[in-house]
Amino acid sequence: MQNKVSFLGPNGTFTHEAASSISENLISYCSIQSVMESVVNGECDKGVVPIENSIEGSVTLTLDLLVHKFNLMIENEIIIPINHNLLVNPGTQIEDISDVYSHSQALAQCQPFLEKLNVKKHFTLSTAAAAKKVEGHKNYAAIGTLTSGKLYNLKPLVSNVQDNDTNQTRFIILSKKDHIPTGHDKTSIVFSLYDDASSGALYKVLKIFSNKNINLSKIESRPSKEGLGSYIFFIDLEGHRKDKNIFDILNEVKEKTSFFKILGSYPIY
Repeated sequence: MQNKVSFLGPNGTFTHEAASSISENLISYCSIQSVMESVVNGECDKGVVPIENSIEGSVTLTLDLLVHKFNLMIENEIIIPINHNLLVNPGTQIEDISDVYSHSQALAQCQPFLEKLNVKKHFTLSTAAAAKKVEGHKNYAAIGTLTSGKLYNLKPLVSNVQDNDTNQTRFIILSKKDHIPTGHDKTSIVFSLYDDASSGALYKVLKIFSNKNINLSKIESRPSKEGLGSYIFFIDLEGHRKDKNIFDILNEVKEKTSFFKILGSYPIY
């Protein structure tokens, strides 16, 4: 029996595409928090949510919930290329289009193309909601996925209308446990420094990785929610938390930080 997988809906979004790559037994939820709750309470075995976009940056809500609210582990990751399409009803020609609907980010990522069309632009809650809005209206078009087009009987009139062909979104698969070691893994951690830490405290933590020749593929800071000037730091590092050298390094980092949490070890995509 396939794992029951929750995802940030609705159907036809890029998150739906990511979730569809790991299971056909899918349940759509309306928020990132409700996806995580479905895994915690056992309604679903795994959950799929976005965590980072190559243009827009990190999905801060996902990060904050993993740190402050839920004890879930990243079991794996999925990277989806973001290819936007101009979706229309059968028979609609480009000169017929007066209004274009989509999520605000999708519209922003297709701005040069839309300017040439000289149309009115309208925000929707998701690219899938845009496709639903357009169905049956000859003068309307949506920016969205091919999947959302199929759901609402729309055809791609123009494909790949985004202004950046390297646009990608990284999704994480959340579970109650992370992945077993594969020999080609990375580990995500988060930590904060002591309030009275001496100058160079962050450098001293990062030097632990440098001294052991451990590559860091990501480092990012976020407000800790405990006052101005207080931050938490997210790091992705090469290696699995159960590898002997990584295990020792993480224990050393834990000793030098006021807060430390392992978000999971999983294969490098």
